[in-house]
Amino acid sequence: MNAIRPLEPDDCGAVAALFQKVLRNSDAPPPQQLVSYLSDLFLEAPGRDPEICSLVHLDAEAAISGFIGVNALPMTFRDKPIRAAMCGTLMVEARESDPMAGARLMRAFLSGPQDLSFSETASEVAGQMWERLRGIVLPQYSLEWVRVIRPAAFALDISASRLRALRLLRPLASGIDLGVRRRIRPGGRHWTGVAADVAVPESLTVSPIDATGFAELLDPMTAQFAIRPDWADGQLAHIIADATDKPNFGEPVMAKVTARGGAVIGGFFYHVRPGGVARVLQVLALPRQAGPVIDCLVADAAARGAAGLRGRTQPALLEAMLTRRIAFVQAASTVIHSADEELVRTFQLSDGFFNGLAGEQWNRLFGGCF
Repeated sequence: MNAIRPLEPDDCGAVAALFQKVLRNSDAPPPQQLVSYLSDLFLEAPGRDPEICSLVHLDAEAAISGFIGVNALPMTFRDKPIRAAMCGTLMVEARESDPMAGARLMRAFLSGPQDLSFSETASEVAGQMWERLRGIVLPQYSLEWVRVIRPAAFALDISASRLRALRLLRPLASGIDLGVRRRIRPGGRHWTGVAADVAVPESLTVSPIDATGFAELLDPMTAQFAIRPDWADGQLAHIIADATDKPNFGEPVMAKVTARGGAVIGGFFYHVRPGGVARVLQVLALPRQAGPVIDCLVADAAARGAAGLRGRTQPALLEAMLTRRIAFVQAASTVIHSADEELVRTFQLSDGFFNGLAGEQWNRLFGGCF
């Protein structure tokens, strides 16, 4: 008979094999690094709540046939503590023979003790499951943003992800981009790229910082939100360390943005490799300062040779992005579920801090190497 139970240490090998088969389309044995990482991510990481746990689905022979990855995240709602749970990896083997396995896993997760459940990577099918179980899709949190810096390199990087031989054309793309960017007037904003002399605004300074420095930005930069993270001891440091180690995305860059008087107005965290599209994990900004911070991010990425930028937006950044030749696509949905209508309404009003470090894509299943 089918059953669902919490993930146990001895399950990680089977879950890693399921990950290989379902998400990587491979029958190869999972690398031991992946097995160890799943154990660390879902069973041992700081902030783990023993009552909010990942779940496995067992088939009629008691073999693991499905998995839903869950991480607890303490948060506050108007300074009162609440328990939140991030739902990440959802995978089911042999969906044709047991089409309800995923729904059973989702229902079991949403029936947990948390006050708030959410995901930022729900596929169309997963989003429909959430909605059938009274979850809510948040369109304003579900957008991926893209800013082209070097148009030829940008197009080449996207194409080379499917055909690696195209990377040999990078010198040609570099020459084309130099000509295109020189024709963009200083300070001009174009969809096709940014000017060759783009620079950080004169009144601002971008300073590299380490993981500790970036962690110190989170509290003042999220104070404006009614719902925001209240990370457990060691949890934020662990998340940032994990988020840093993404070799498939490039080198990590963390920086703060300072105004002329010395006040810090924001910061950003992204990964970059010259000639590639940089992956932005987090943009932080004080109220009414999102535009200048984004300008600094674009200038910094351009100076490091990025072809473009892409990341997950937050509603607080949207207004500034709309005037900066940033395009938007919807690849996956941000969804929430709560029995507390006030929590749901707060997110619908865009007054919750979510995505990035307060989400799922910080972990090394995105951009890590196993």
